[in-house]
Amino acid sequence: MIRIMILLLVCLVALLLAAAAWQRQLLYFPTHHADSNGLSEWRHDGGLIGYAREVAAPKNVWLLMHGNAGQASDRVYALSSFSKEDAVFILEYPGYGARRGTPSRHSFDAAARQGYRDLRARFPKTPVCVAGESIGSGAACVLAMEPVPPEKIVLVVPFDTLLRVAVHHFPYLPVRIFLADNWDNTASLKAYPGRVEIFAAKDDDIIPPAHAKALADSKPGAVFHVIEGGHNDWSTRGTVAIRNP
Repeated sequence: MIRIMILLLVCLVALLLAAAAWQRQLLYFPTHHADSNGLSEWRHDGGLIGYAREVAAPKNVWLLMHGNAGQASDRVYALSSFSKEDAVFILEYPGYGARRGTPSRHSFDAAARQGYRDLRARFPKTPVCVAGESIGSGAACVLAMEPVPPEKIVLVVPFDTLLRVAVHHFPYLPVRIFLADNWDNTASLKAYPGRVEIFAAKDDDIIPPAHAKALADSKPGAVFHVIEGGHNDWSTRGTVAIRNP
């Protein structure tokens, strides 16, 4: 009986390790090139935590959490959606680019809090707002629960819960068991007192627009837009303006 119990325990551990590896392969696609694409390095306590387009005396400071592929310096395509009078700081996730660590919900959320608090300290008299793209909407919404929350949160091609997206793509698999990194944006935004603006892509087959609509419907006062194109087209059509107010 003891041997059977040990065997079952070993099998359970192996299953959990396999599930964690499967989840990482499914969710996270980092790159690690050294090209800054003309952006300034954003450092905290000597470590590189992202890249930035800085401006003198910004009207707003934006923290951008990007999607699950590539790295922070790739997000120069998003800058045209922001006002030229605003500074934009793009967070580098742990395990992406040159930043050490392992991608996970925990590490993303911790990095988002660190970056947000750094910007609050650097710009104490300037509105600090948050934008989240795709999977980055998870860490963006977590910041809604900060003691001093962002003045505004803008979400582009987001989800309500990551679990619901996973179930949509894998309806016959027990994803509820395997998906440890389940951001729940609906819960994160529930008590947020600031403004929320959400953009869904009409032809999005990665995060179907119904998920963004469900998130918007869960948050009274949220401004909801449906734009043309697919999941990765939002910055190329000039239809997403990320602004405060």
